[in-house]
Amino acid sequence: MDILIFDMDGVLIDVSKSYRKTIQKTIQFYLETCLGFERKRGDWITNEEISLFKSAGGFNNDWDLTSGLLLYLLSISGIPPLPKRKRFSSVQEIGPYLKTKSSMIHRKTSIRLKREHLLSFLEKEKISGGGLRGVRRVLGTSWEGWVYRLGDIDQENLIKRIFQEIYLGENFAVRYHLSPLFYKGKGFHLQETLLIPKKILSTLQKKVRMGIASGRPRFEAEIALKRFGLQPYFDSVVTLNECEAEEDRIFRVTGKKIDCSKPHPYSILRTAQQIGIPDPKCGYVGDVVDDMLAARAAKKNLSILAIAFLAGHRNKKSGKISLIKSGADLLIEKPSQLLRLIS
Repeated sequence: MDILIFDMDGVLIDVSKSYRKTIQKTIQFYLETCLGFERKRGDWITNEEISLFKSAGGFNNDWDLTSGLLLYLLSISGIPPLPKRKRFSSVQEIGPYLKTKSSMIHRKTSIRLKREHLLSFLEKEKISGGGLRGVRRVLGTSWEGWVYRLGDIDQENLIKRIFQEIYLGENFAVRYHLSPLFYKGKGFHLQETLLIPKKILSTLQKKVRMGIASGRPRFEAEIALKRFGLQPYFDSVVTLNECEAEEDRIFRVTGKKIDCSKPHPYSILRTAQQIGIPDPKCGYVGDVVDDMLAARAAKKNLSILAIAFLAGHRNKKSGKISLIKSGADLLIEKPSQLLRLIS
């Protein structure tokens, strides 16, 4: 093997207490602070239920995943449909509007999520193309007016605004040059830990060139790389920013809108290209369905193995099944097993 490419979240970095908790907290803020729902205890959505959504595919972007979860929860909440979003020029105006709009509705009972219904819904969502598009095809536009998820972070994208404030904490103002509106505590990114020890990365580096193909925005990828001292191990890092730049380029040239985030293979192919070895034999290490689908799609242009990494999975049995179905060539449960690939 010449090149080993890693996903970041759930592979290099344990995000169960950062991104996953940020999703849960964003949903809590949105339902309770913006819509006035009440819940006596527990989370509105569990980590396992988030994983089920992820395993359906098409949710490489956590802002989309949060939006999809909210749309689903609202669809079973008993709240009346609101198909159209009222337009606003500032994100500060949306919260009071939503609270006023929902104040006439009796919503003091907690949303009761039934696993059987969720599994049935996700099967339909998967058949409908997966991701947020699949959610909207199953639910229609009935609850779109309640969920502000589009546009800029200082205008109408309430989901992204809450999410980024929670995840970044003090770094939110550094990144966006805006004061936080919803959350002023420590960023949840500080709760991240390494999944693959640096000792193993060092051993791998002596045998192969390494890169990262991540769905993170570059600013957030660099925070983790610097915090854990990972920069010396990787020759190329491709992030959401590069995918969006490629989408813009394609649109300018062809007029077509194409999503270049995983499961599209662009980030994997670009990482290998930047490392620059002619006709390399590669491996891509990922932990979710979209990673395996992206690696499988990359096989049209690259000699590559799709390596499923299960170290961060709580339910390894269901994880194995979904990853094998989506194209995994190899399954790895412990970081040390990566060393066998280069022996």
